[in-house]
Amino acid sequence: MLKRCLLVLMLAGLMYAITPAFAQDASGNDQQAAPSAAPHEHGPGRGHMDPAKHAAMLAKRLKLSSDQQTKVEEVFKSEQSQMESLRSDTSVSPQDRHSKMMDVRKSSNDQIRALLDPDQQKKWDEMQSRREDWMQGHQGSGGTPNPAPPQQ
Repeated sequence: MLKRCLLVLMLAGLMYAITPAFAQDASGNDQQAAPSAAPHEHGPGRGHMDPAKHAAMLAKRLKLSSDQQTKVEEVFKSEQSQMESLRSDTSVSPQDRHSKMMDVRKSSNDQIRALLDPDQQKKWDEMQSRREDWMQGHQGSGGTPNPAPPQQ
């Protein structure tokens, strides 16, 4: 009985905290909604990271030349554009959208790998392997935000 009362109180508190946010959005006040609609500067995955910053980060980790960094940034910009198009396409089922996004990501990864010398490719492959391991370990976590995969 006590557990039930505590649960009801917790739910009531949660509803109390959430309701003002929904009321503000419904009233047409987009000031709070706008930042969440903007692409995230940092986030889990490339889709939300600024292509220039992501290319700069890779340039440091892989010791890219300025020419390589420019080309990698172009790949990231193209990927971001394609991902945004897929996200906004409501005619595609979520499963198809996910599949197409994975194809875009694989294509980008392949394009980047082709720009690298053998030593950089080895480091890139290690980074990709760690990312895949991290993703496998964090699937099905119930929608809880997870920290980014460990960086070297």
